[in-house]
Amino acid sequence: MTDHIHSHAASPMLRALAAIAYDAGAIILKHYADEIVAKRKDDASPVTAADEEAERFILKRLAHLAPDVPVVAEESVAAGKLPKVGHRFFLVDPLDGTKEFISRNGEFTVNIAEIVEGKPVRGVVHAPAIERLFFGEMLSGAYEAKAAPGGAPDFGEAKRIQARAVSKDGMVAVASRSHRDAATDEYLAKYKVKEFVSAGSSLKFCLVAAGEADIYPRTGRTMEWDTAAGHAVLAAAGGTVTQLDGKPFLYGKAERGFDNPFFVAKGAD
Repeated sequence: MTDHIHSHAASPMLRALAAIAYDAGAIILKHYADEIVAKRKDDASPVTAADEEAERFILKRLAHLAPDVPVVAEESVAAGKLPKVGHRFFLVDPLDGTKEFISRNGEFTVNIAEIVEGKPVRGVVHAPAIERLFFGEMLSGAYEAKAAPGGAPDFGEAKRIQARAVSKDGMVAVASRSHRDAATDEYLAKYKVKEFVSAGSSLKFCLVAAGEADIYPRTGRTMEWDTAAGHAVLAAAGGTVTQLDGKPFLYGKAERGFDNPFFVAKGAD
């Protein structure tokens, strides 16, 4: 589907989250143009000044937008700041795909998701280097806006996106550029896959949501802030994210440190 978004379709909250993600992307692009210096966190994953500055910005804006809603954000959690979450909270990854950012391949994103009763009801995935802004919510659907730097998102020109049904000649499978493994290939062996596409960060969910791919399995470790925004966009586009055995894929798993079970994201049935 390529119809334009109606002026009333996306909620004010979704538009506000999209604007925050877009502005955070501008911060990241300033760092992207300079020398990138990465540090190692306790879990050995990389972090840069772009991650940290973008997160500070997002947290400030969310505190103004929804002051009573807790935020679970990647770098804050790494620093030991873990808020108590209830039925509603935000999940934030200020720079998903730090490895892609460091390697300068453009496939990194800003992820912001709103969780209600364990489900991602609203989410934004902004890929500033490739100028793609995805956003969606269960009530109004999923959309993509052209997001050139130096301005603001043009919601009036956003296009509705829809997950597609699988073609008879086979699936397009999208896999992690940095984390594809033998277990992923073993899982996909039970499907008729005609093409593999590699992508970084939460863009993988969005490729399925936009009808550019059909399936994305993940058998490695991920955290809730890695997946929630892309999950929200895909669900709003008519796709699904479940555990590998088909069980629901839920959020707010504080008892396990907000890490995820293995999962598979699929387009429309």
